[in-house]
Parts: sequence; C-alpha cells; structure tokens
Amino acid sequence: MKKLWTPFKKVWKFTLLIVLILLTFSYAMFQGGFVSWFLFYSFLPFAIYCVALTFYSLNELAVIRVLPKTDYNAGEPLRVSINVQRSKAFPLFYLIVEDNLDETLKYALQQKRSKTLLLPGVKKEFSYEYTIDELPRGEHFFQSFTLRIGDLLGLFEKEKTVIADGKIIVYPAFTEFIYRPFENQYDQGLTASRERVQRDTTMAVGVRDYQPGDRFSWINWKATAKRNEIMTKEFEQRQSHDVFVVMDCVPDKRFEAVVSFTASLLRAVLKKGAQTGLLTISKERASFPIRGGEQHLQQLFYHLAKIEAKCLKPFEKVLETDGFFIQQSVSFMLITAQLTKPLIEKASFLGQRKGSITLFLIKAQKESPTESERSLIAIANARGIRVVMVHDGEFAAAFSEVILR
Repeated sequence: MKKLWTPFKKVWKFTLLIVLILLTFSYAMFQGGFVSWFLFYSFLPFAIYCVALTFYSLNELAVIRVLPKTDYNAGEPLRVSINVQRSKAFPLFYLIVEDNLDETLKYALQQKRSKTLLLPGVKKEFSYEYTIDELPRGEHFFQSFTLRIGDLLGLFEKEKTVIADGKIIVYPAFTEFIYRPFENQYDQGLTASRERVQRDTTMAVGVRDYQPGDRFSWINWKATAKRNEIMTKEFEQRQSHDVFVVMDCVPDKRFEAVVSFTASLLRAVLKKGAQTGLLTISKERASFPIRGGEQHLQQLFYHLAKIEAKCLKPFEKVLETDGFFIQQSVSFMLITAQLTKPLIEKASFLGQRKGSITLFLIKAQKESPTESERSLIAIANARGIRVVMVHDGEFAAAFSEVILR
C-alpha cells in the first residue's frame, strides 16, 4: 500500500504546486497593485526551486560508510563516519541522512540517533559522524541509508533508499585471569603440552642426557660427575589438563555475564597451555572438540559472539542428552545462572561416570545467593559436585583461592 501511495503523493504535490502558482498569478492579475504582485514574485523563487527539485535525481548521491575496523569486544565504542559525494552543484537547502541499523544497534544508541540534518548548499562533498558508546555482543549488520531532501516551505520532498551493506562482529567481553586447575591430573588428557604447567619439577624420577633448553637448576651434579657428561633430572610428565565446558543457554537476565565468563574461562585455559572444548544448545546444537591454539580460540569466540539465550529445555535435559558423549579424561565444567535440584542430581549422576565436575553459578554484581541456592550448594558439595559462585565483574575470584597440590 505504501509503495502505491508514494508515486501518487508525488503527483499530488506537484499538481498542488502548479495550482498555487496559477492562483498567485491570477490573484496578481485580477487584483493588481503592489501587494499582489509582491506576493507573486516572492512566492515565485520557491515555486521555481520546487519545480527544479522535482527533476533533481537522488541517484547522483553516493553515500559511503567508513568503519574503523570490523572486530570489536563488547563494551567498546564505535565511531561511524558517513561521507556523501555528488557530481552536480545543485543547491540543496537540507539533506537528511539516516543510517538504517539493526534493532540491537538502535537500542545501543539509546537517546542518540543515526539520523542527522545536513546543510550542503552547493558543496559536492560533505560528511558527519555518530558514535555508539557501548557495542552489544553479536554480529551486527548495516543495511542501507535513507536520504531525504526538500524545500524550505515543506511543499515538496524526495526520499530514496541507498543500499550500503556493512557488518561488524562484536566478541564477548572477557576478563584476564590465570586459570588454575582445581586438582592436578597425571596421565590424563588427550595430548601433552609444552607449557611449564605440564612438568612437575618436584618429582624427579630419573636422569637423562642434557638437551638444549634444559634449565641450569635441573642438572644432576652427582650423575654428571660419575659419567663425566652433563646429566639432567628426568621429571614426572603431566598431560594437559583438558577442559570441556558446557554453557547454559536458557533465557536469563544474567545471560550476558554467563557468556562473558565462558569466554574468559576458555581464553584462560588455552593461554595456560591446556586444551578445551565447548558445548552449547540454543536454537541449534553446537559442539567444539577439545583442541588448543589461537585458531581454536577464535572459533570459540566467534560462536560466543553470535550465541543467543534461546534454549527451550532446561540445563539438566541438555546434560542428559549430551553428557554421555563427553570423554571421561577431562575436567567437566558447567556454567549456568540457574541452580536447581534436578541439575544437581544430573550433575551428580554424571560425576559418577565422568569424574571431576565443577559447576559455576553466575550471579549479578553484589547479588547474594538465596536460601534455596545455599541449600542446593550444600547438597552438591555432599555429592562431590564442586559449586563455585561467580559474580559479574569478579571473574578472577573464581580461581583466586585454588591451590595446586
């Protein structure tokens, strides 16, 4: 209906303009005198400009959106530059340019708007900027621009939509902290890592020939003196402390904190030299195998950037469906904002088969646990399930009290 009304509206306004010109001219002809002709000649420039504006094409306007970069972290500001260029110096009283954003970015602008009023005059190139102070997590698309011009009296307006695609990816915010395993694991994991955490220097099990890269403190002086060759201590080798993370995607007001802590945990584990995997079930099931490296971290962060809280079944049902497929030789970590008795029971049953299970309960800043949650935490501890309460903004505290044995 709107598409049908637009051309009719243009014809109607143009017809009205011609009628006004004829009326003022007729008034001057029949009335005569200075006042009537003054009114006619005063209105004539505006009428001529409206007629010229009718034949002016907005197709000559080229709009370019300049984004400083395409990858951001949640909470970062974004400054968008808009450049408008044209080939003809036709006088324009005003030009309204609106950048059509997706709903999430519009909400992030709050009271600000991506629409601005420009007074180009006869300039062929002009620009403006707008800023989004805090980017929300997600994959955001810039779609098009809406251009609008008109005369001073508002008698005639023209509007056009210019397609200008753009995209940015906003990764979840993360907190830097040092990951400390809750318990040492020997002869477990998929692959050995070359990080120092994988070698226990307190447990020497033999000696071997010196190799480049061995520390000076590792030299066994007695064996060196006996064999007349530099010998170093052979230590107990520890395999990587592999971690498999399962994130709850049930709708909750603390979901952004859940995503942020998950990202922080995965980053900390990989930086420690261990390997990690991830399982999420939102609109679709997504499982990432246990791996290490920067490329794996990028894949995980890209997935967390787009994840939404749209899981239709409770967290314990997710564990019931997918928990048995997770390998037993890993640390099993659950991240949720809702602690329930069925979840504790399912985690306890899973812990009997899988071994080490830690449940991170995400709370808002300064939010205290309820009496029900305190009771459930006590039940979980009694069943061998470690429950760690983590407040938003205090993620590092989740491992600050962990002491390696």
